[in-house]
Amino acid sequence: MAPVPGSGLAKGLAVTLRTMTRKSVTAQYPDTQPALPPRSRGVIGLFEENCTVCMLCARECPDWCIYIDSHKETVPPAAPGGRERSRNVLDRFAIDFSLCMYCGICIEVCPFDALFWSPEFEYAETDIRDLTHERDKLREWMWTVPAPPALDPGAEEPKEIAAARKAAEKLAAAQAEPRTDAQEGQS
Repeated sequence: MAPVPGSGLAKGLAVTLRTMTRKSVTAQYPDTQPALPPRSRGVIGLFEENCTVCMLCARECPDWCIYIDSHKETVPPAAPGGRERSRNVLDRFAIDFSLCMYCGICIEVCPFDALFWSPEFEYAETDIRDLTHERDKLREWMWTVPAPPALDPGAEEPKEIAAARKAAEKLAAAQAEPRTDAQEGQS
């Protein structure tokens, strides 16, 4: 059967009229905050205490938007007769968010959990040079990072926690066990 001339136009106008009669739903952004998912990507926060200046994040960043400066510091020996150690000290950690493409590679490759996603997205600037956030600004974003989701209650306990619990129980059992006179004489 051949299509009736103008039927496509009539269908299009019908869709337009149906849409025009519905009330539009517009969220007035500054007044009404959007409901974001709990683990949404906003800005990257730095947990400076965990950063060992390994530079993995800067090397793996496809945009080269992470800038890290550090120096070596000599640490005295922990015990007498030990040797001195050297460690890296973080001088500068900055992320240029005007270059960042929010891929999350830096967060994924960090072996020490020093970088996290924060859901904060309101950090617009009038000058593009102000989008380079230094470590003090990145540290401020850490307070907005949500806690990780709870573990599945049916999952088995992590092996690290199980080993620590077993060692603690063994130590508590050894301390609670009464010592005999023969054992006290041997010690």
